[in-house]
Amino acid sequence: MIVGIIDYGMGNLFSVEQALKKLDCTVITSDDAEVLAEADAILLPGVGAFPDAMKRLEEKGLAGFIRSLPERKIPLLGICLGMQLLYEDSEEGRPVNGLGLLKGHIRRFPKGDYRIPHMGWNRLNFVNRPYWLEDLLEDTHVYFVHSFLAMETDRAEVFATAEYGGLEVPGVVGGGLITGMQFHPEKSGEFGHYLLAQWIANVRGDFHE
Repeated sequence: MIVGIIDYGMGNLFSVEQALKKLDCTVITSDDAEVLAEADAILLPGVGAFPDAMKRLEEKGLAGFIRSLPERKIPLLGICLGMQLLYEDSEEGRPVNGLGLLKGHIRRFPKGDYRIPHMGWNRLNFVNRPYWLEDLLEDTHVYFVHSFLAMETDRAEVFATAEYGGLEVPGVVGGGLITGMQFHPEKSGEFGHYLLAQWIANVRGDFHE
């Protein structure tokens, strides 16, 4: 199975590449939409600022390619900033439109009696189990590092949340063939690796909805 990783210069891709290879995936890392279109699934990573990321995706012609994936019936997984880019817009730095594949807006954590960025291990509470997730492990902790979160989301598109500062932080989201994870699954211990493996298994067709 071929997984295409979108390389637009916004993140260290080594760890996720290695995790995918351990799952017996062939990995294509590219910023060329024609090359990426040959993959069975696409992964959109990202670390950094939302406006910079969208600018690079637009300049490289990748934003349109990503928006076309549902029509092409190619599964997409957005990780960290890559998840946030799936939403309608962000206020990080300045108002910027996102990819608009999920309903909601990326906003800074409200001021409160908690540390920003949200950094550390939190348990995921699954309110809607995604079709690609067969079972839950006993320990659902994953590692978060972020200062912005998805707000005003569609409840049906939020699969799991983590509690932080009295807020329900969307951790696993999606709709149709679109999936997003606010954390880095490949860096989030046993359960993070399990989620990535389950997503890959579904793409590979090891089990079905």
